[in-house]
Amino acid sequence: MANPAKLYHELEGPEDAPLLVMANSLGTDLRMWDEQAPELRLRFRLLRYNHRGHEGSEEPPGPYSIADLGEDILALVDELGVEHFSFVGLSIGGMVGMWLASEVPERVERLALCCTTARMSSKEPWDERAANVRWAGTASIAATVVERWFTPAFREAAPETVQRAEDMVRRTPDEGYAACCEAIRDMDLSGRLGSITAPALVVAGEEDQATPPDHAALIRDSIPDSGMTVVQDAAHLANVERPETVTSLLLDHLDHLDHPDPVTKASP
Repeated sequence: MANPAKLYHELEGPEDAPLLVMANSLGTDLRMWDEQAPELRLRFRLLRYNHRGHEGSEEPPGPYSIADLGEDILALVDELGVEHFSFVGLSIGGMVGMWLASEVPERVERLALCCTTARMSSKEPWDERAANVRWAGTASIAATVVERWFTPAFREAAPETVQRAEDMVRRTPDEGYAACCEAIRDMDLSGRLGSITAPALVVAGEEDQATPPDHAALIRDSIPDSGMTVVQDAAHLANVERPETVTSLLLDHLDHLDHPDPVTKASP
């Protein structure tokens, strides 16, 4: 493991409970999981953290890779003295989860992959976003990025939540954000998915434009022991937009679900 970054993190819940790691979307921080944390920390030793290059975590020189981000969390889990853990990740956090579950399958017990993809359709948008952030800063893209995270109805009904999400993007260091864009640009995990042995729940937002449900279906079809749920009336941050639905899905999968159903639909 080459020079893992020190990650800002919070550890909550019973010390003797199984460890559950939660990883965020690009440009957010660990508060992205605030709606899920109260329930999950009753049952798990809950580890939330910020990716390298994000607020409070170290910002090594870029570009980064998904493997770099995965090695960072492995180093943190090792520092905690934990061998086995479950992992929940959304967007780039889900990419880290797929890398971990394929790189060290013997260590990942259960896996939940939310609003994510194993390979982006095109590299050019990520080159453009990284260049824009290096030129004009994360504040210049915050509103545009967050607009895709939520459905129009939610943006109208919950402007304070949307504003908090924009503020997260603005607080993300420019170079760290750009380097994570390059990690997403270069990421292709499709050849690794068949080696994942952890039971996996794949969650998609029905109206997610960034990682649409067909991306989730490809992940589901490639991981041997996996099931997929489409959350209705939700876009990219489905856990924020439909918190009760996503929390329930996670609890069911992490606590009981040995063999997820092939496909289900979840109403808000």
